[in-house]
Amino acid sequence: MKKVATVVTVAVLALGLAACNKNNADNNAANSTEVSNAAADQTNAATNDSVNAADNALNVVQNDAAATKNAAENAQGAVKNATENK
Repeated sequence: MKKVATVVTVAVLALGLAACNKNNADNNAANSTEVSNAAADQTNAATNDSVNAADNALNVVQNDAAATKNAAENAQGAVKNATENK
C-alpha cells in the first residue's frame, strides 16, 4: 500500500510540475502577436498622418486657387469701373 501511495504521490507531483512549466512556444507566439499589433498600430498612425498632411496640402492649394480667382475677378471689376468712370 505504501508503494501505491508513493507512486500516486510522485505522479501527482509530476503532473503539477508539468502544469507549472512555461510553454515557450505559446509565450513566443503571444509576444510575436504583440509586436505585430504594435507595428500595425504604428503603420496606421503613419498612414493617417500622411493622409492628413496630403489633405491639408490640397486644402491649401484649393484655398490659394480660390484667392487667385477672387483677385482676378476684383482686378477685372476695377478695370471695368475705371473704364466706365473716365
